[in-house]
Amino acid sequence: MDEGAIRERYAGKADAGTGDDFKVVPIDVALLEEQQKSRLETRPAPLRDPLAEFAANYNYRVTAHDVLSVIVWDHPELTIPAGEFRSAEATGHPVSTDGTMFFPYAGILQVAGKTLPEIRELLTQRLNHVIEKPQLDVRVVGFRGQKVQITGEVVAPSSLPITDVPMRVQDAISQARGPTPEADLRGVTLTRGGKTSTLDLQALYEQGDISQNWLLQDGDILHVPDRNRNKVFVLGEVRRPSSRIMVKGRMTLAEAIGDTEGFDPVSSNPAKVYVIRGNFDQPTIYKLDARSPDALLLATQFQLRPHDVVFVSAHNLTRWNRIITQIQPTVQMLWQAVDIGNRSVVFPSP
Repeated sequence: MDEGAIRERYAGKADAGTGDDFKVVPIDVALLEEQQKSRLETRPAPLRDPLAEFAANYNYRVTAHDVLSVIVWDHPELTIPAGEFRSAEATGHPVSTDGTMFFPYAGILQVAGKTLPEIRELLTQRLNHVIEKPQLDVRVVGFRGQKVQITGEVVAPSSLPITDVPMRVQDAISQARGPTPEADLRGVTLTRGGKTSTLDLQALYEQGDISQNWLLQDGDILHVPDRNRNKVFVLGEVRRPSSRIMVKGRMTLAEAIGDTEGFDPVSSNPAKVYVIRGNFDQPTIYKLDARSPDALLLATQFQLRPHDVVFVSAHNLTRWNRIITQIQPTVQMLWQAVDIGNRSVVFPSP
């Protein structure tokens, strides 16, 4: 495949009125400057954490299935102590599915949706009629009601409880024992209330972009995808044609060719290196003449995108040799047939 073959392949697929089937764009300094300018102009605005305003004054609110511990000072008869064989959670007061909790002399209390200070105040009011100036402490000893799901390329996908300590995206991934080597941290998705947002955690880790580190809430689903979707394909006259996975979502043209051990020294034509980008109907095709060291410097600056196809054309002599190789068996068969036919002819004796 060369430029003529590419034109033939995509003949008639370009936009009407362009005058060409499509345009082959040379990879040069002007193109790189234009692409850099375009990246800066189209850079997405920083994400805004929807819960950012609540983070500074974060207060855990009790929900159904949580377990509370209530200690009334100087009244041990109202406290079930935890012992060697009983955890604080086992001896606590569970919150029922309707959001209520029972406590002696206070009766049934509606505690779901309340903070610990609010529950403490409610209990104090209820106990005032049996205890003079009650002093009590309320804690959550079992966080069972609110959870975040983390799935995908983390070491330990799991369901994580929301506690009285704010949990952010980075915290959840750390609790899941970190990302696997196959994780694509640029495309982490957070699904909340049927809406999915994409977070770039690579920017968080490398550039300190805290706008990507959202505060999590009950019902959130955090998914870390694998990086296999971020592939480029290197074909043609290279030593090892193959698909290559972009490292951290980035790869230059030079890196892609280098990963396949470079041009084939016998069959390749470095003057015709193509990058085919986009869909079948309207591809964008870039061309690099890589015969000079300056051109190789351009290749180190040309950023590839997922699903780009890098194609290194064959030398004219190589294409001719391949044609000969393909037709040689047929020619040999014909020659053998002619030779056998000649041998089978019986000439009359003079």
